[in-house]
Amino acid sequence: MGNGVLCGLLAGALWGMVFIVPEILAAFSPLEMALGRYAAYGAIALGLMAPRLSSLLQRLERSDYAALVRHALAGNLVYYMLLALGVKLAGVAPTSLIVGLLPVVVTLMGHKDHGAVPLRDLAMPLLVVAAGIACINVDVFMHAHAAGASLWRTLAGLVCASGALLCWSWYSLDNARYLKRNPHFSSAEWSALYGLSSGAIALAIALAVLPFFHADVTGAAGAASGRDWTLFWIANTLLALGASVIGNHLWNIASRRVAVTLSGQLILFETLFALLYGFIYKQQLPRPLEIAAIVLLVAGVAWSVRVHAMDERPAPP
Repeated sequence: MGNGVLCGLLAGALWGMVFIVPEILAAFSPLEMALGRYAAYGAIALGLMAPRLSSLLQRLERSDYAALVRHALAGNLVYYMLLALGVKLAGVAPTSLIVGLLPVVVTLMGHKDHGAVPLRDLAMPLLVVAAGIACINVDVFMHAHAAGASLWRTLAGLVCASGALLCWSWYSLDNARYLKRNPHFSSAEWSALYGLSSGAIALAIALAVLPFFHADVTGAAGAASGRDWTLFWIANTLLALGASVIGNHLWNIASRRVAVTLSGQLILFETLFALLYGFIYKQQLPRPLEIAAIVLLVAGVAWSVRVHAMDERPAPP
């Protein structure tokens, strides 16, 4: 289990980069960023798979194709676009409040899976985690209060954020369950196939919507307007390699080695590293409520790991 927790931590460290790239590419739309990221992910996956692509495709069954398509949509493209749209319509605070419930929702949805720890044993760690999430969002609300928004726009954003929460919660559980039921692909192979399917779908969507994109500026004029396509592809390629290729591979390893109820808690590492990267990017120290949130989240995850470790100990003879 220890290796699974470590892989989950490293995956969270890589996934935390996702929250910085939109700041860097603020001049681009959420759709453009999603398609760029996953097109780059697919291209990298194709390069990694090229020597054994034929043999891997021959091993794919109809159920594998269906799983790859639904995971690429729910866990990547649809989730990312709903999240970005929620932030645009409702703001960071309400969206983070909803999406921040991911660990709790995943744990609750997976509590009946084989090997899951009873919810009564996780009640206190979950309360600590919930307190940490509350601290993060209270702090965000306090500092975003000055920005006003219409009621209907905010409600539409909350619906999008709720959709993102459901998408990733469902993907996380379905992916973990599918990997445990189907060991005929290694974690690296499944991650590469997942990337290839995400890239293929992103490319298909890009070709479908390309005629509707407005003419764009390039070169020095593009850089001056903020729509610097060189920066766009560099940032998305690095994000695809780190967060998607390596991060997803590490998460697949973690999904196979820990119970679903614990994997839900490990998602919190993404939140912690996103906070850390944000502090570094903005060159500011965390506020008191942010410090409290970090302490509570770390304590909650550590407590949850301890509960799972105790549950795995063999009974005395």
